[in-house]
Amino acid sequence: MMRNEARSTSSDWPDLPLSAWADTCATLHLWTQIVGKIRLVHAPMINHWWQTPLYVTSRGLTTSPIPYGAKIFQIDFDFVDHVLKLQTSTGQTETIALGPRSVADFYAEVMARLRLLGLETRIRTMPSEIPDAIPFEQDRTHGAYDPEYVGRFWQILLQVDRVLTRFRGRFLGKVSPVHFFWGSFDMAVTRFSGRVAPQQASADRITREAYSHEVSSCGFWPGNGGGGDAAFFSYAYPEPEGFPLARVAPNQAIYSQDFGQFLLPYNAVREATSPDDRLMEFVQSTYAAAADLGHWDRGALEVARPA
Repeated sequence: MMRNEARSTSSDWPDLPLSAWADTCATLHLWTQIVGKIRLVHAPMINHWWQTPLYVTSRGLTTSPIPYGAKIFQIDFDFVDHVLKLQTSTGQTETIALGPRSVADFYAEVMARLRLLGLETRIRTMPSEIPDAIPFEQDRTHGAYDPEYVGRFWQILLQVDRVLTRFRGRFLGKVSPVHFFWGSFDMAVTRFSGRVAPQQASADRITREAYSHEVSSCGFWPGNGGGGDAAFFSYAYPEPEGFPLARVAPNQAIYSQDFGQFLLPYNAVREATSPDDRLMEFVQSTYAAAADLGHWDRGALEVARPA
């Protein structure tokens, strides 16, 4: 079987300084939460909340199919034509233009279009994982939308999804899909050792389910919420002794005590001769550190040949 082994170049990874699109990023984060919460209330529970994320497509982000009784519907962010599409298995479609508008207006229109499609839905309107949050229906503070930077963000997600899917394919054990979490606004893939993890006394029901088993997780974050700049991340739960001091690659990667994870600046990948290889080097070396220090059975969990 022939495979496409072509690697990306720097031109495939656009510049994404948070300062240039911070307001748009904040608005888009909230819009994805509205759509994600719609999926959350209808999709059946899957371990580690895997029924909740969004997924990258060739045009943007999608909920993937959502059950509604005997019907199916799907909501897609199209970042090429900059529209939101709501489609049902009965052939109905509603389209909403994406442009500068308040979160309150976006929320109201999405709910109205769902009703037109016969998809009556009620969600919890308080945003998740955002400090000083404003309920969606009251939020007229956030309303920026710069299609240029939304497009850049999506182009990066396409590349990250492609590389992390290759990384996912190197694992025989339990491993998550590559998915986009609208709560934390990041893309991640997670490998599991197969062992149950100790639970923190302070954990809520979300984190208890998410971290019920030992994990090594990596992904991409655009830098909102306090990070300041786009970066790749990698962490382990529970964190094995010595993990913060582990030698990982490339040399631009550092362990952040504030975030409890290794961080690699996005530009360190974007500006590399081979961005794919630079990112793979980071996720593979940080995983290896977590697995070795955590005494994972790597021989049983990993694919013998590179994927």
